[in-house]
Amino acid sequence: MKNKNLEDIQAAKQIVQGFYHRFDSSAPAGLEAILAAVSTDTYRWRGYHPFGQLDGLKSIARFWIPLRDSLSHVQRRQHIFFAGRNQIDDFNSVWVVSMGQLMGLFDRPWLGIRPTGKMAFLPYCEFNRIEDGKLAETSMYFDLPHLMTQAGQSPFGPQTAAHLVHPGPQTHDGLLYAAQDPQQGAATLALINAMIGDLGQWQRGLTLEEELRRTWHEDMIWWGPEGIGATYTIARYAQQHSGPFRAGFTDRSKTQHICRLAEGNYGGFFGWPNFSARPTGGFMGMPASDKPGEFRVIDIYRRDGDKLAENWVFIDLLHFWNQQGVDLLARTTGMETPCQC
Repeated sequence: MKNKNLEDIQAAKQIVQGFYHRFDSSAPAGLEAILAAVSTDTYRWRGYHPFGQLDGLKSIARFWIPLRDSLSHVQRRQHIFFAGRNQIDDFNSVWVVSMGQLMGLFDRPWLGIRPTGKMAFLPYCEFNRIEDGKLAETSMYFDLPHLMTQAGQSPFGPQTAAHLVHPGPQTHDGLLYAAQDPQQGAATLALINAMIGDLGQWQRGLTLEEELRRTWHEDMIWWGPEGIGATYTIARYAQQHSGPFRAGFTDRSKTQHICRLAEGNYGGFFGWPNFSARPTGGFMGMPASDKPGEFRVIDIYRRDGDKLAENWVFIDLLHFWNQQGVDLLARTTGMETPCQC
């Protein structure tokens, strides 16, 4: 007996794979036409600062064409690929997730970032909603500060964890092109939900490390964004990110997501925003502020047994600091602009 749900998920994967094949091999001038052929009339795209939400193909093309003109000979180095139904809308919509890096030769300036003429990696994660066989919505979060740092223009001071080009899963099994056992996806989603519930209980009476051990392996890896960095083991994650983050913020709002799904041992979510908080204790070496700011985040997880083992995290930190009155992109690239006096 055929499983209609699995058929829908596999069909959505094939749509996105076909789109990537055409899109990634096209010259910049052909990108808008390819988008028009595969997207709905109301296609919406969300991205990292300074782009935000874009509606309409011409607006979306104004992101892609300059990027692809700057980063020549692009390869999509995909580490994780999965799909499923969205828990947030009662499992009605189907989404396809892709995570990895866009790698190319950084030959021309982009957003004021100086080119290096060398290989460059733009880490990205993309959630694509499929409707009637077409792209209806995309949320693509990419680590722009990571690219800036590769070009010698880091917008941040020293970070608490490590600067790395993030690899894929330790198990090398993140590309779920084939259909997966639905029970495994359900187990992954249940574990992610349990972890989210713990995040909302910062004052639950447990130590931070005790709380983390409820849902994380002891040798967990948190592949964090540029400005914070990557960290390994519960103890170092607590020391190098989670502890400083909790100490730096108050009045954290409830978690809210647009999409949350899982397939096999992989799952994730994103929000617009996920939550808001006030940096009353200072954050990332910046001064304390009483002004609330929102966090736009994508999280991708790998489950190993009954615990989470790896987490890839994309946070629009440029957007957060822009809300605090600091345009780090303009300030950093502006330092490289020759004087016109």
